[in-house]
Amino acid sequence: QVQLVESGGGLVQAGGSLRLSCAASGRTFRLYVMGWFRQAPGKEREFVATINLSGGSTWYADSVKGRFTISRDNAKNTVYLQMNSLKPEDTAVYYCNTSPAKETYWGQGTQVTVSS
Repeated sequence: QVQLVESGGGLVQAGGSLRLSCAASGRTFRLYVMGWFRQAPGKEREFVATINLSGGSTWYADSVKGRFTISRDNAKNTVYLQMNSLKPEDTAVYYCNTSPAKETYWGQGTQVTVSS
């Protein structure tokens, strides 16, 4: 079992940056492909980015490609999401999970609000 706690969200103006963190419990973190997901008000949760076990390969949704960067530190059991050039449409609750996501691993998420 893995427990995930997201942090780092907040209110930022369009064009600004935020860095999200996801701290994972358990010794098996390094064995999971990890991902970031988000859910905007009234919308389905969607994929944002994924990173492989070593951190050497990453994948992004087209909507964030070139602006967001996913990374991980297996020694710290943490996965990060650096978000630059934020847009109002990036406003959502951001979650981390394994990829593919496991239903029982969803945490509370962290709110990101981008003002225009």
